[in-house]
Amino acid sequence: MKLLILGATGPTGRHLTDLALRSGDTVTALVRNPAGLGDLAERVTPVTGDATSHRDVSAAAAGQDVILSALGRGNSVRADGLFTRAATAAIDGARDAGVARLVWLSSFGVGHTFDWSSTAQKLIYGTLLRSLYADKAIADEDIRSSGLDWTVVLPTKLTHGPAKGTFLADDRLPMKGNPSISRADVAAFMHRAAHGDEWNHRSPVITD
Repeated sequence: MKLLILGATGPTGRHLTDLALRSGDTVTALVRNPAGLGDLAERVTPVTGDATSHRDVSAAAAGQDVILSALGRGNSVRADGLFTRAATAAIDGARDAGVARLVWLSSFGVGHTFDWSSTAQKLIYGTLLRSLYADKAIADEDIRSSGLDWTVVLPTKLTHGPAKGTFLADDRLPMKGNPSISRADVAAFMHRAAHGDEWNHRSPVITD
């Protein structure tokens, strides 16, 4: 399968890119700086560009089967419109290139899932992450109304731990405390979703 990965140099994106390559997929990575791909640079098709640019995403999406976005803000809690701008670029770029499938990484606690959060989660989501999650909520809704075959992935707190392969995934999951999931497991779920239709037009919550 031919995959375009946005955010391939980020911590989740690197797991996703490596997994896709090990699985035999052909990967194109739209990145600001190809040097950030490190040892993966010679195994993917790097395209230098901006994931918030309609023109750049459209060019990189040509000939692809699926667009996967693992974009994130790193340690920053400021959105700066990243997710809304990237969602618009991904949707328009997919349409231009004739790509129907989009797998998009968001976060549990965004939008309607805030009401499903535990007390501990609500404290974090409603204060420290409030601005970031507001931007993500708009982006997620834009994707859901795009007409594409979308999946919006909603993981709980991300960690750098190893993949366990035993995570939970459902349209709604009960929450206690502040649960987490490794970025490696999130990447595995996104890759699986891209290769099937089980999660089309769904917003799965995933957690350990």
